[in-house]
Amino acid sequence: MENNTWILIDLPSGCKPVSYKWIFKKKLRLNDIVYKHKIRVVVKGFTEQKDINFFDTYFLVARIFSIKIFLALAFIHNMIMHQIDVKIAFLNGDLEEEIYMDQQKGFIAKRQENKVCKLVKSLYELKQAPK
Repeated sequence: MENNTWILIDLPSGCKPVSYKWIFKKKLRLNDIVYKHKIRVVVKGFTEQKDINFFDTYFLVARIFSIKIFLALAFIHNMIMHQIDVKIAFLNGDLEEEIYMDQQKGFIAKRQENKVCKLVKSLYELKQAPK
């Protein structure tokens, strides 16, 4: 809610919310001692319906052949290149499609139990998340 990833609204007629699941991870130090617990909500992307929830799909990473062509062209044209690593790109991508998700168990808003989450930004495992 703090990241404005979704807003709570009534489910429009004819729409079906997609499912989700919680992912729990333990971050370990070198000596296998747990130093952090992480949790995230992941949409079950296989419940999305083509031409309703998404229209196009995208690759998570570029093909090595594409990277080699890009590097060769940059070298030929004497371009300056920079590398960046985006760790939270999936949580910052704005959605163009209307996707609805049930409220997460344990985080149901008081006096709004019948509402659903309309996703404003993409979540992990959405078909259009890599866009």
